[in-house]
Amino acid sequence: MKQPYLECGKIINLHGFRGDVKLESWCDSPAVLASLGQLWFRQGEAYVPRRVLHASVFRQFVLARLEGIADEESANRLRGCVVYAAREDLPLPPGGCFVADLLGLPVRHADTGELLGTLTRVDQRGHADLYTVLTPHGEELLPAVPQFVVRADPDDAVYVRPIPGLLDGGGEPV
Repeated sequence: MKQPYLECGKIINLHGFRGDVKLESWCDSPAVLASLGQLWFRQGEAYVPRRVLHASVFRQFVLARLEGIADEESANRLRGCVVYAAREDLPLPPGGCFVADLLGLPVRHADTGELLGTLTRVDQRGHADLYTVLTPHGEELLPAVPQFVVRADPDDAVYVRPIPGLLDGGGEPV
């Protein structure tokens, strides 16, 4: 089942003395996080909304003023909180999918359908994402580039065409 709310950042600090917060963005860009009109906070199993009154991008961070947070003390209580966005509020290009929907999917060979492992982690650094695949040989890393990843279907599997040694235990385990 797809989660209705997706992690999109974390409050890492205060900004100023009026309750503004500084967020680390986990979106495709800080501009995506800054464009959201509402953020959600997880409280137990529930998600509680908080309207974004103002947000702007500052370097790679987002500075935001949130409804109901008007002083340094209340903003400080939010430090370290992960913030969520409603799935429907996040932009998704045609044919795209959210990383959260890929985690736990089987990784299959695009030509044979053979099960190669399970996608356990996606690191978004540098030029391309890096998939961690749990195989019978241990954890292996797979660059998420078109040369290897043929397609990712969040309702089915991630289909790959690895070179020999990439996911079959021929390389060094992670």
